[in-house]
Amino acid sequence: MPTDPRGNRSGAAGGPGDGGLYDAVLLVSFGGPDGPDDVMPFLENVVRGRPVPRERLLEVAEHYHHFGGRSPINEQNQALLSALRAELASRGPHLPVYWGNRNWHPLLPDTLKQMTADGVKRAVALVTSAFSCYSGCRQYRENVAAACATVGGDAPTVDKIRVFFNHPGFVDTMADNLRRALADLGGRGEPVTVLFTAHSIPMSMADTSRYVPQLEESSRLVAEAAGVSDWRLVFQSRSGPPSQPWLEPDVCDAIRTLAGGGVSRVAIVPIGFISDHMEVLYDLDTEAADLCRELGVQMVRVPTAGTAPRFVSMLRDLIAERHWQLPDRPAIGRLPASHDVCPADCCPAPAARPPASPTGSGERPARGPGR
Repeated sequence: MPTDPRGNRSGAAGGPGDGGLYDAVLLVSFGGPDGPDDVMPFLENVVRGRPVPRERLLEVAEHYHHFGGRSPINEQNQALLSALRAELASRGPHLPVYWGNRNWHPLLPDTLKQMTADGVKRAVALVTSAFSCYSGCRQYRENVAAACATVGGDAPTVDKIRVFFNHPGFVDTMADNLRRALADLGGRGEPVTVLFTAHSIPMSMADTSRYVPQLEESSRLVAEAAGVSDWRLVFQSRSGPPSQPWLEPDVCDAIRTLAGGGVSRVAIVPIGFISDHMEVLYDLDTEAADLCRELGVQMVRVPTAGTAPRFVSMLRDLIAERHWQLPDRPAIGRLPASHDVCPADCCPAPAARPPASPTGSGERPARGPGR
């Protein structure tokens, strides 16, 4: 049964606007299958229009079937919706929150139709990606525009909030998670190497966006806040032909290198993702964890931001700053706060888009960080 675009079958929470620019919030995400029968149709949606071999789809499908054919991202988005609605009800702005996905129910065209029927004229979109690149930002804006086009002239105007890689609410949340994970790892005084990981993307996409500089800065800020000096940025979940260059090193290659150099303890921080969806559960909690056991490396995987109170409060603040046109744009570190309105040439699509390879369902680009 398709999921209600208002996030649950009891309808939307929230109330009328309160004098700001918007009369609704739209949570935009990647989507994922709800059961075994959904897996192949979902994957076909992900790669539509691109020549991905069916064998590759069947291979990726096994990642989902390993977890019962169900992606955790849908329940995670439901939990985020509930937490965000409670935060908005408590602190304002008092806006209804809708939910639409790129690749599975509730699909963006259905959500935009519902919003139009409900009389929404202008909405602010919250995309489940903290970083800038084609699939994590611009492609979602294109998806929303295409959904609005299916509705016609009465569709609401939808503006996207800024990316939040260096917002103190995101940095503090991830630093807290890292500190707790290191404490749980134990071994007082024994060295731990921290690997910050994000979805790999084609170099052609990375070269036309601020994805890598933003990841490097966010990782540095989290490491410093957590008191970590031995860290590095790695990547995961690459796809496409071996001849096509993607961001490296891969997290598993990095673990092998570290183990070969005598490192025996690692903490993996999925900085590029905001929830523990399939690419976290399979690529890190399964593949990377299995490799660490094989190599005798003790590993802890740090939780994503999820519905941590500080993170949800930050999302509310990002909505409020646009809704009420607040002058302050909180950001820390060496890079400024990202722009509210993306320039026309921001995060362009690669000249030749690579075949998508849908391993997960949350934060990725071509396939990459747009979850």
